Amino acid sequence: MVNNIIEVKGLYKDYSQGRVKALRGINLDIPEKSFLALAGPSGSGKTTLLNIIGGLDIPDKGEIIFETRSLKNMDELALTKLRSERIGFIFQQFNLIPVITALENVELPLEILPDYSKQRRRDAAKDILKRVGLEGMENRFPTQLSGGQQQRVAIARALVKNPAVILADEPTANLDGETGNKVVDLMKKMRDELGTAFIFSTHDQRVMDRAEVLVHLVDGRIQS
Repeated sequence: MVNNIIEVKGLYKDYSQGRVKALRGINLDIPEKSFLALAGPSGSGKTTLLNIIGGLDIPDKGEIIFETRSLKNMDELALTKLRSERIGFIFQQFNLIPVITALENVELPLEILPDYSKQRRRDAAKDILKRVGLEGMENRFPTQLSGGQQQRVAIARALVKNPAVILADEPTANLDGETGNKVVDLMKKMRDELGTAFIFSTHDQRVMDRAEVLVHLVDGRIQS
């Protein structure tokens, strides 16, 4: 039996006092260990859906069930705890801190988790950097890394706390074709090794072609 890691139920979201209808009745089951892409043109609602799944935005109607828990019933403290422990984020712009090393960037999500000593944080960060192919580059600053290497650091940072889900917003948008393909292949490899579900928002055909589940959004609705 396949268990769902996330269930999206009757989701609606408007902006600008109802003038912009971002989501219009989204229902979607996302199984554990998914490699799923939310695809569609700009304004289709894919980033809004990703943000609501991650507890970064609140729907006007409907709910997200995350590992049997409803986000609707969580206050901001509980949502923050959920994000810090169970959800990793990968961004289009990498969002690395330029004045600290790759290793220190990867360690950051662990600093707020109570069970991680300084040595355990360091060991976990080194291990995940090795897994993503950056062994020997731990002490380089982001400006000393290529775009693909920076995105690998961002992937390592998202994975280091062993989350249930990674949410990636246009993760290949700033990468050339060959580098983007390698990054997507790396994320699928990490899914296979660690069992983490990956959910992307994208309009990149490279990501769509490699997704195991492709959800097309148009005007805030699931088209296919």
